[in-house]
Amino acid sequence: MNYNKKSIEDIEVAGKRVLCRCDFNVPTKDGKITSDKRIVAAMPTIKYLVDQGAKVILCSHMGKPKGEWKPELSLKVVAARISELLGKEVIMAEDVAGEDAKSKAAALRNGDVMLLENTRYIKGETKNDPELSKALADLADVFVNDAFGTAHRAHSSTAGVADYLPAVCGYLVQKEVSIMGKALANPERPFVAILGGAKVSDKLNVINNLLEKVDTLIIGGGMAFTFLAAKGYSVGNSLLDESKIDYCKEMMAKAEAKGVKLLLPIDTVIADGFPSPIDGPIDVETVASDAIPEGKEGLDIGEKTRELFADAVKNAKTVVWNGPMGVFENPTLAKGTIAMAQALADSDAITIVGGGDSAAACEQLGFANEITHISTGGGASLEFLEGLELPGIACLEDK
Repeated sequence: MNYNKKSIEDIEVAGKRVLCRCDFNVPTKDGKITSDKRIVAAMPTIKYLVDQGAKVILCSHMGKPKGEWKPELSLKVVAARISELLGKEVIMAEDVAGEDAKSKAAALRNGDVMLLENTRYIKGETKNDPELSKALADLADVFVNDAFGTAHRAHSSTAGVADYLPAVCGYLVQKEVSIMGKALANPERPFVAILGGAKVSDKLNVINNLLEKVDTLIIGGGMAFTFLAAKGYSVGNSLLDESKIDYCKEMMAKAEAKGVKLLLPIDTVIADGFPSPIDGPIDVETVASDAIPEGKEGLDIGEKTRELFADAVKNAKTVVWNGPMGVFENPTLAKGTIAMAQALADSDAITIVGGGDSAAACEQLGFANEITHISTGGGASLEFLEGLELPGIACLEDK
């Protein structure tokens, strides 16, 4: 995949109608936005387009309305927040690409900003329906994709519309693609990848692809227990995917054949079971990873493993991390994840945290400012690590 894509600065946007796909899928409660992080993140691209005198038409999905007009998933609250941040009125369309959107788009003056309704109000959006793609394209002269979080999906507003319009990336997507693309295509070495999270099955292709690229692969979180079982260890009641034991054996053999260090937990924090409620008090003890007793469940990496993993990060030049080391929502079981975040924060390497839980952990734990790059897309950054082509990026014009 070519990561060298044209951006908004490579084309003329003055006086042009620019359809800009953003990620405004923000959490709301009782009709109010509870975190506007994604809206704030889109502002540099929006401001640039406004300053250049473009006629800006923003679009995004919110939630999963599945083709139904659900008022609680309307983007009106988003329009209001963008208005506040921009200090100018954002014109709200009453539909996605219908009569109201058409007439409002046609009436835009240079520097105006409008927002279309939730693209997923239309059934064809998630099916990448050419009719919807064409209707969206008809509103504009240029397409800008600035939604990395949905770049792994071939939807009408993320990829389909590029069949009909010149397509480039905004600042957010440009940053994601240049940093993650370089890290994977041409990393500064030693290159260390850390994988965590619950299931091996979610990361099968990621493990396989990273073993082609890294010097050290660290595996923690729930997925580590299938690897430990593949080594013949007893894992008690810990998360285990029996059907993937042979796969784990193959991956360990592949690592050895390629001279890649594959690090697994050497001690494990165990308890009688999952904490309930998830952040409630829990009695834990630490045991060696090759001897987790029957009836006990591994829920975090132990202190020796935290040191082992942090040591591997210390001398790295590039580090990619995706997935927590334990049940980090519980303070007692967050120590492994905190230790990884701390190791990345202390490192002089280029540090990249793939979206989802590990990104949330870094933000909640206060390490976000010390990480080179926190990806805005969970699924998209995983597919990136798998080496897959992302439809929302593949459709953009190469430089």
